[in-house]
Amino acid sequence: MTDRASRISARMQQAFAPAEVEVRDDSAQHAGHAGARPGGETHYSVRVVSPAFAGQSRVARSRAAHEAVAAEFETGLHALSLRLLTPEEAAKAG
Repeated sequence: MTDRASRISARMQQAFAPAEVEVRDDSAQHAGHAGARPGGETHYSVRVVSPAFAGQSRVARSRAAHEAVAAEFETGLHALSLRLLTPEEAAKAG
């Protein structure tokens, strides 16, 4: 696993045993913005559906997700857009 999207996905799998993980590299949309690099791999959208989020606030979920990928921020990850849901919340969202 050499690309950042694969590493983010693997870390989410390890941390949350999710039913679903979707990681999208949005770096091209941020070219020229703060934190962008010519090689990309700086801005991501992440959707995780996991029962592990039950009973957690949005802030607690976000903190846990950021903790899971902390090493990526140290090596060039600039921004994450997170959508962290329980299976029940995902079913309601459609």
